[in-house]
Amino acid sequence: MTAPRSVRFDESVLSRLDRYVREHPGSSSSSVANMFIDESLRAYEHPGIYFRPGPTGRRAAVSGGPDVSEVVAALHAIRAEEPHLEGDSLIEELAAVTGLNAQKVGIAIRYYAAFPEEIDQRIALNRDAAEREEHLWTSQQTLLRRQSS
Repeated sequence: MTAPRSVRFDESVLSRLDRYVREHPGSSSSSVANMFIDESLRAYEHPGIYFRPGPTGRRAAVSGGPDVSEVVAALHAIRAEEPHLEGDSLIEELAAVTGLNAQKVGIAIRYYAAFPEEIDQRIALNRDAAEREEHLWTSQQTLLRRQSS
């Protein structure tokens, strides 16, 4: 549910907000301000998390590392392969797989604990996009093969 709230912005902020809205058709000043304020508050509450754009939309990422969804997807894969791992052993394995240190793994897992639906949805979007791309690549390869007469 949304609630109206009067907020005053500096002219330079409004100018950049207007430019962003013009560059992103379908957005509005209100929706963009809400998105960026929400992201800023999440980053404040979860130090080490920031948000970046991508082909499937803006997403949470570990500073200097991968998207949170990629870390969590790796977590799910490790759990499927080695269900006995837990605690520090699981974090160590996840760090080895992702190339992150244990602290950054912890940052990603903490964010996932706070926003599991968002991250699970992002994992599903990434999986769907990968499947589409693989299908297109396979179709392209078929078209490029020499056809026998």
